Amino acid sequence: MAKRETIVHWFRKGLRIHDNPALTLAVDKVCENPSKYCLRPVFVLDPGIRKWLRVGPNRWRFLQQTLTDLDQNLRSLNSRLYVVRGNPEEIFPTLFDEWNVTLLTFEHDIEPYSVRRDKKVEEQAKQHRVEVQIKNSLTLFDPETIVRLNCGKPPLTYQKYLSLASSLKTPQPIPAPQKLPSKYKSPEADKQERKDACCYDPPTLKELAVDERAMEECKFPGGESEALRRMNESLSQKSWVCKFEKPNTSPNSLEPSTTVLSPYLKFGCLSVRLFYSRVNEIIKGQKHSQPPVSLIGQIMWREFYYCVGAATPNFDKMVGNSVCIQIDWDTNKEHLEAWTHGRTGYPFIDAIMRQLRQEGWIHHLARHAVACFLTRGDLWISWEEGQRVFEELLLDADWALNAGNWMWLSASAFFHQYFRVYSPVAFGKKTDPEGKFIRKYVPEVARFPAGIIYEPWKANLEAQRKYGCIIGKDYPHRIVVHEEISKTNIQRMAAAYKRNKLKKDDGLDGDSATFSPDPKKRASSSSSSAKPPAKKQKLENTIKKFLKKK
Repeated sequence: MAKRETIVHWFRKGLRIHDNPALTLAVDKVCENPSKYCLRPVFVLDPGIRKWLRVGPNRWRFLQQTLTDLDQNLRSLNSRLYVVRGNPEEIFPTLFDEWNVTLLTFEHDIEPYSVRRDKKVEEQAKQHRVEVQIKNSLTLFDPETIVRLNCGKPPLTYQKYLSLASSLKTPQPIPAPQKLPSKYKSPEADKQERKDACCYDPPTLKELAVDERAMEECKFPGGESEALRRMNESLSQKSWVCKFEKPNTSPNSLEPSTTVLSPYLKFGCLSVRLFYSRVNEIIKGQKHSQPPVSLIGQIMWREFYYCVGAATPNFDKMVGNSVCIQIDWDTNKEHLEAWTHGRTGYPFIDAIMRQLRQEGWIHHLARHAVACFLTRGDLWISWEEGQRVFEELLLDADWALNAGNWMWLSASAFFHQYFRVYSPVAFGKKTDPEGKFIRKYVPEVARFPAGIIYEPWKANLEAQRKYGCIIGKDYPHRIVVHEEISKTNIQRMAAAYKRNKLKKDDGLDGDSATFSPDPKKRASSSSSSAKPPAKKQKLENTIKKFLKKK
């Protein structure tokens, strides 16, 4: 009897069974003729990934939980997950031969590393006469389609992206694949399995070099099951869904004021198409908030950055990045280290960075505050440094979104009102005047009263002793004086923009977006014929007025 042909589905980001077109294609093929085909759903765990990708213990734990959950969900389909250890480019040629693979399916990805890797694996598959089927389910809309609609250029304004996407049909999610028939037999054991029956089991935390005893409580467990539970719980509050506006949520509440679905979307535990569809069902026919601040708006921000990232070389760098302003950032290891570990002397900033390290997640507006502080607001350190820290510590560290948001918040791209600076004191007070968030994550200053907990340096020495925290000893002095350095940095940003000569005013994004600080002007820039000199003069006048007011 001839050896059965193996159909491999390669999991990468879409770590789920619901709305997974590439997995469904593979399962359906096996169901057509289970005596001819067998299924091996594969995840490749590459030990070499540590050499180039920054991953902290929280994200390793999330991945480990996700793979374990995925294995259980695949078993409900009469299959299982095969976690193969090794470099994809090295192990696939061997697997193609040993498993007698005739079809490989996987989800399309846009990250530069993934594009290079997938191209190589496709070439190897062709050499081994393996058919490859790639499906798009990472985003609602295919970035290549959007770019084509925009005359071959990525749209660099959110509004332009929305107008292009609105002309496309939104794909609907599909259900989980059918269960493999009862008469289906699992693949025959290969050489590895005959030596060790557990060789393809999901990894343990020990294998991932994670010491769970040294970690904080897991607030956001990984996996498709938890993703669907969390989505259903959030969307059960229909009035909240309809009224949701991101700027009105709290960056420093003790419990999340948003859905915290971003880690599940990043790993593909939750389908963005399913989430989008469910939200649309709820708001249909109801009075509801609108993009960019609504829940639908948050999804479209993700789509926007994925599209721009897919079509922009060096999107995660300043140099060689066509959409990024070139700025003469400083190098200051001491300040970077203080920011990274929550020791800046600004309790609000430090509380956010400590929450990030402990839990792997911080509110989007909290990200705004610490990103502005690191870059144009206070420390004048490159957004690439902040991007690297977020890449390591965030559960939802997503290549395109991470780079895009850091460029936005440092006023390096997409957003150019650089004179609008977040205060490391006043911003947090708006939503947490009592400082409860600070008391939780910066216990050194927990006994300071609400009036000065955001500014503990204002307490005299006698008061500091009374509150059990001497500034400079028990908690650091602030590393910069915000009221002074923010003014200096606004001038430095103005100089940087001047050096760039606003050369991207015309044709920045294929729709004539400009660097105008006036959002109304930016939105209508596609039809504007205002001359650059007038725009420069207006920008300079706005900055002068702002500084005079300060």
